Amino acid sequence: MREELIRARWIVVLMLLLAGCTHGADGSGTGPVTLRFQSLAWQEESVAANKELVKEWNATHPQVKVDYVQGSWDSVHDQLLTSFEGGEAPDIIHDASDDLADFAYGGYLADLSDLLPARLKSGIPQHSWDTTTFGDGVYGVPFLQEPRVLIANATWLKESGVRVPTAEHPWSWPEFRQITARLSGAGKYGVAWPLKEPVSATLNLSLSAGGQLFHRGADGKVTIRFEQADETVPRTIHDQANTDHSASPTTLGSGGSDTLPGFFGGKYAMVPLGFSYRQQIAQQAPKGFRWQVLPAPAGADGLTQGVSPQTLSVAEDSPHKKEAAAFIDFLLRPRNMVRLALGDWMLPTGTEALGDPALHTAKDGWATGTALAPHLRPAPAQSVRGYPEWKDKVATPAFQEYYSGAIGLGELRKRLEEDGSLVLARYQR
Repeated sequence: MREELIRARWIVVLMLLLAGCTHGADGSGTGPVTLRFQSLAWQEESVAANKELVKEWNATHPQVKVDYVQGSWDSVHDQLLTSFEGGEAPDIIHDASDDLADFAYGGYLADLSDLLPARLKSGIPQHSWDTTTFGDGVYGVPFLQEPRVLIANATWLKESGVRVPTAEHPWSWPEFRQITARLSGAGKYGVAWPLKEPVSATLNLSLSAGGQLFHRGADGKVTIRFEQADETVPRTIHDQANTDHSASPTTLGSGGSDTLPGFFGGKYAMVPLGFSYRQQIAQQAPKGFRWQVLPAPAGADGLTQGVSPQTLSVAEDSPHKKEAAAFIDFLLRPRNMVRLALGDWMLPTGTEALGDPALHTAKDGWATGTALAPHLRPAPAQSVRGYPEWKDKVATPAFQEYYSGAIGLGELRKRLEEDGSLVLARYQR
């Protein structure tokens, strides 16, 4: 009897020890691990693709359950900052690479260098990894990217007789200005620039002309220099709106979607937009309206343009980093990456996924966008600490006033360099 009691006690102790070695979602040791995946997908096809992949994961991984959490691009930075500081951050975080620097340097994101499998590391080009590398660590997986293109009224262009550009023979920036002037008149405009958020569009397109704006010294500190190469794109836009009157002045403060009614109504021949806007155009264009996708103009550095890929990161406070990284690996298998790209009407970063035939069709301009993929590089502000504040407080109002004609190029330079340097200095002490 005594031996049976001793044996029973040992069984109880062993069970307690085993329970202490397993951790559920709440650390209590009960049930499977639960990961919270905050997605910023918003288009119907994209949300469906993400939710389907979560469902497929859960069906094949009973010990690691993923809960889909819907986030919003409009508020993601402030929402994440609040959740990080409150200890309530999701395990897996969907964001954009140009929003990661402060979070990475602030210690909020996990370094994924030793968590990601070799397949995923080698399947994405290094220039894409550069967008999520801060210091010696990798703080996100870049998986979708969006070149800026020209969406054009195909009928208008054909009837005008202008040369239609291709990725092999794009327009130069001076030629683009000449073309838009030729297409304008009688209350119609060659181009409508939707520049409610002018900074990323200007800086990313400026790479084609060799513009950098941000320059990192040997000491690691960043200085702002608005040089001749940085002037090409801003001057083109300014002169189209204020000198040639080939760009609609009323759309300068608009978002991309705001320009579509005028585009469909024949008021603008072209609208520079992100590649994913094709979905809205395909869905909303009137019957019989013919549109086409053209490459953005090229400068001294060809078709090069900056991008800030969409990313997947893991919170530093997550107790299940390995499981989170495994889910990211599943989500970004080449076949799944293609599904996400098609759902978002964007380009995948993965080399194998980018070669999928579905992304090389002429329909809806897929082939034109895919041809631009080799020319995409990290956005100029990618690793600059303090960029969000510089963009909101300095660059956005400065570019808006310049494009409207309220200030000249000299004042624009002064604000970007002098006022901008004061902002960045607080982050570089």
